[in-house]
Amino acid sequence: MKISDILKSKDFLISFEFFPPKKEENEHILFETISKLKPYNPDFVSITYGAGGSTREKTAYWTKHIKEDFGLNVMMHLTCVAATAEEISENLKMLEENGIKNILALRGDPPKDFPEDKIKKDFKYAYELVRFIKSKNDFSIGVAGYPEGHLESPNLNKDIEYLKMKVDSGADFVVTQLFFDNRYFYDFIDRAIKHNINVPILPGIMPITNINQVIRFTQMCGATVPESLVQSMADKSEEYMFEVGVEYCIKQCADLKKHGCKGLHFYTLNKSEATKMVLEGLK
Repeated sequence: MKISDILKSKDFLISFEFFPPKKEENEHILFETISKLKPYNPDFVSITYGAGGSTREKTAYWTKHIKEDFGLNVMMHLTCVAATAEEISENLKMLEENGIKNILALRGDPPKDFPEDKIKKDFKYAYELVRFIKSKNDFSIGVAGYPEGHLESPNLNKDIEYLKMKVDSGADFVVTQLFFDNRYFYDFIDRAIKHNINVPILPGIMPITNINQVIRFTQMCGATVPESLVQSMADKSEEYMFEVGVEYCIKQCADLKKHGCKGLHFYTLNKSEATKMVLEGLK
């Protein structure tokens, strides 16, 4: 089912993101995670796409596998920075043949140490991918939003202009990058409204369960982690940090629901326990 249609018929959605395991021996972990989270009846689940399409075959495999074997509504991530129009068309054909209706259209990043002269030039930006998909196929298209701005954007106003281009090119909804301070999300919504971005925006959520995650996420995507949360985890046991992170995430999600957000999109990291505890805490 198209996510755009679900958003029209429901006031609040729950969704999960998974990534395809790089090693075959780790595939049982994803299988177990999906099995444990399926009882929460997600409106859709998404499958990530590696840098430059580096996990393309596994992404396609798990997209089909989750739909057929788990009976879940799936959205496949699709990146374009190192892809030709022909390669994108092949992906779209595969999705159509398997009855998959949803795509998260992303620019993506080229693989590390990828030669500049080897990067394909058919698509430079995500809005071009959105436009290409919209012109050829009948998919529900999601795009990424950045409450604190993309690392490459010069400022927040320019960042929201880039989002506007993706929406104007045919995007049906927005899924945000993870954030840990809801004020950034509310400011993002205000900027979107001022720029006449009227499609639904789903907040990206991930419980912080240890201090190493704080460091990694801050370096990776620039997400701001509240100092109070950092201090509460400092020099604590793994168990204590997990409890603190889950409790913080429950309060964060409750506040988002209170302010009328359209749903919660959980970045699971192929683990189930923290997400399960947050959802139970919200009941």
